[in-house]
Amino acid sequence: MYCTLTIVRFPKILAWAGFLSMAIFRLPLWLSKKNSFYKLMGCGKNGTFDKTPDLQQWALLEVYSANENVQNNTPPFINWYWKFFKAEKLVMDLQAIESHGLWDKKYCFGDLPKQSNYEGTIAVLTRATIRLNKLSAFWKNVQPVAQQMNNVDGFITSFGIGEIPWIKQATFSIWQSKESMKKFAYSMQTHKDVIVKTKKENWYSEEMFTRFIVINCTGSLRGKNPLQINP
Repeated sequence: MYCTLTIVRFPKILAWAGFLSMAIFRLPLWLSKKNSFYKLMGCGKNGTFDKTPDLQQWALLEVYSANENVQNNTPPFINWYWKFFKAEKLVMDLQAIESHGLWDKKYCFGDLPKQSNYEGTIAVLTRATIRLNKLSAFWKNVQPVAQQMNNVDGFITSFGIGEIPWIKQATFSIWQSKESMKKFAYSMQTHKDVIVKTKKENWYSEEMFTRFIVINCTGSLRGKNPLQINP
């Protein structure tokens, strides 16, 4: 299944336009015949699960209903809006290859295996709906892990995204290889401990873990393209 994750950053004086877009983009996305699933999301300040929102930065995930060219499938009005309000834009065209779990009770990336033979540069989306009575435990345990991710060998970049602050959270990260991602996920003791607590204490009412091949990465954020593909 093919999809696009777009991260946009508005000038500080126009941050309100990003907030407004979360409401007005819903109609053109709903009317689009090209997507089978979409999510409009805010971003955290520090590139992963974060309690502090970045009001200049916003995200749009679009999953396409056909295996077609994923470029330029965003509704024209949305692209016009971003350009009119001078938003810097990073667009990542993705192919979902591995997944388990649900998003809004849907297999939004189709019927995918949990594992594949792909070992190259890989993007990972980890998202969850946190139970209200587990919020304190989640944030107490997750933030120390998030702070360590930037220093792991093979880490390229990450973005904290989410539908509802504190409750519906996701991290989208890019790694040089599946091996480097797995070393962080399963070899770092702090992270392993959190995984165990997640299951034992039943933190989430819904969760999903999906891996992608990055087909293309265009544009920039803060003047940089993290993959240096068609900057």
